[in-house]
Amino acid sequence: MQILQKAFDARNKKLNKIEKIKESKDVFESWEKLEYYAKNGFDSIPEVDKSYFLKCFGIYYREKTPKKFMLKLRIPAGHLTAVQAKVIGECAKEFGQDYIDLTTRCQCELRYLDIKNIPTILKKLAEVGINSHQTGVDNIRGIMGDPFDTLAFDNILPSHHLILKMQEKFLFNKDWVSTIPRKFNTAITGCTVNRCNIFVHDCCFVLANKNGVYGYNLYLGGKVGKIAKNADIFLKDEEEVLKAFDAITYIFKTYGFKDNRNKNRLWFLIDAVGINEISKAIREYAKINFDTSGITMTQIDYFESDFDKVTLRDNTLAVHTAIPSGMISGTNLIEASRLSAVYGSRQLRLDMEQSLYILGVKDYNAIIKEEFFVQFPNNNSYFNHQLACAGTEHCPFGVIENKHDAINMANFLNKEVPLKNQRIRMYWSGCVKGCGIHSLADIGFEGAKAKVDGVSVSAVNIYLGGKLISEGVEGYSIIKNAPLPLASDYIKALMIEYKTLSKLNESFESFHDRVLSLYSKAYIGFFIQLKAYLSYKNISIDLNINELTPCAKVEEYEVFNLGRKLYFKLTNHSAFKEYKGLTNKNPNDKIIPLNKMVDNVDENLSSLVSKTLDIQDKRALVFSELLDIISYNN
Repeated sequence: MQILQKAFDARNKKLNKIEKIKESKDVFESWEKLEYYAKNGFDSIPEVDKSYFLKCFGIYYREKTPKKFMLKLRIPAGHLTAVQAKVIGECAKEFGQDYIDLTTRCQCELRYLDIKNIPTILKKLAEVGINSHQTGVDNIRGIMGDPFDTLAFDNILPSHHLILKMQEKFLFNKDWVSTIPRKFNTAITGCTVNRCNIFVHDCCFVLANKNGVYGYNLYLGGKVGKIAKNADIFLKDEEEVLKAFDAITYIFKTYGFKDNRNKNRLWFLIDAVGINEISKAIREYAKINFDTSGITMTQIDYFESDFDKVTLRDNTLAVHTAIPSGMISGTNLIEASRLSAVYGSRQLRLDMEQSLYILGVKDYNAIIKEEFFVQFPNNNSYFNHQLACAGTEHCPFGVIENKHDAINMANFLNKEVPLKNQRIRMYWSGCVKGCGIHSLADIGFEGAKAKVDGVSVSAVNIYLGGKLISEGVEGYSIIKNAPLPLASDYIKALMIEYKTLSKLNESFESFHDRVLSLYSKAYIGFFIQLKAYLSYKNISIDLNINELTPCAKVEEYEVFNLGRKLYFKLTNHSAFKEYKGLTNKNPNDKIIPLNKMVDNVDENLSSLVSKTLDIQDKRALVFSELLDIISYNN
């Protein structure tokens, strides 16, 4: 491991501020003083405990809610019993303003908590097997897995028991509380369907087959904005999985970087020494010559949220309900617990898209009549695959409110462009940190700011084309800094294209690959802004995004051809008699201005068409030259 040591020495000549804080005292001193803080009140808590040490035990102080705390619970793979769900709901109702956030890691967060009540809450949770240990800062966080492990038809290797065994290594263990350089996310799945966003964790155990044997391929180094890399290691059984987990966590703990916190995740160690060196070190530490990787079997996108119910292996149902932006009251969770006991198997599941499932249901027609499913309908395409991170109300990094922004847009779209039997994933991140994994969405939103009449307003950067299938694909940006009202108009225009041009039951992902991927990202962004402008001005032009003949995504061709289309649509005449490449064949053949061809033509539209078709030295060559013409503010 000499190469690892060399990389460690090069990067750790100066410790970052948090590493120095971690050295200042035993982390368990803060845990042991929790009762003291509860008795003596908020002002008795040292600043260093509020800013760091209490977070090691999942107790977050948020300045956004003065003197109130958030408690992040550890719920392995989102597996909850009815009793656990009931107690979590009761704690939220009694102590936390009846509010719960469901997270993208299948966890629950209680908010608005007074320090005096936190020991009581923790005791109530511990009685039903729930804790908050090591769910914050530099720890091995809650491990994700498949919500239908052992229950789904595609589940080949039951894996939830491995999550619990992995936890035994570090949970409540002083050697592992706040002793690694940064947070460490882990996931494991033995299913062919990717229900836990498997390829974006620091450590990923992914269903695979090697020479007819089912096991797990190991992927390493995933994080927001980075897909994990194949470590070329196949783990054939439970023992090898646990040995590999021991090895990679030891390597990260021992050789992970401690200088720049923004560059201290496992990905940066892999980037410094190479994945082959990491794989070699894993084999060396584990003292097992693990086989090379097999065929990765987890390649199907998560689809259950498209349906209100899913049949399980035992012929019972998992009944789905979308929880908009993951915001649910304790009262509602208590009710979900009751429904699970009355109609189901007393088991509930949380998923990565902030949804909830009630398992073991036999009488679907009876349960769906309950008031819970009136409040949380499970047949809205815009909510079925929606998620949103905390945003400005609860997160110090948030740029926009985010959660209600996501809900407002979904409601707006459902009213303006209702979808049926069509699938779309919309993920919202409140800032560039990307906790809402917007880059992996069909349509992703990243919180931003924009200036409107000199005033700063909430805005979003809009992304397209992210994928969860196979090993995941990062999306690309099509519009920057769109004020939220305009963003809703832009996505409405895009949804009209999707609804108009999609095939029967075609997902947005498939529509993107079949239609949108043929064009430049600049054209897609410009087109939907143009359509929004036309709608805003009540200008009726029958124009679809795919009417341009694809031209290798060359903007200059797309600009010119769009201008030709617009001219013809408005006048029913060709702009020129003959064309030669990107101009008229006869230089004496002059375009007749739109305002002479069309009565009361919109001046901005006339200017736009002119700039796309004018003589070569005046013609717009890229879409960014045209954006100011169609800009408007609601």
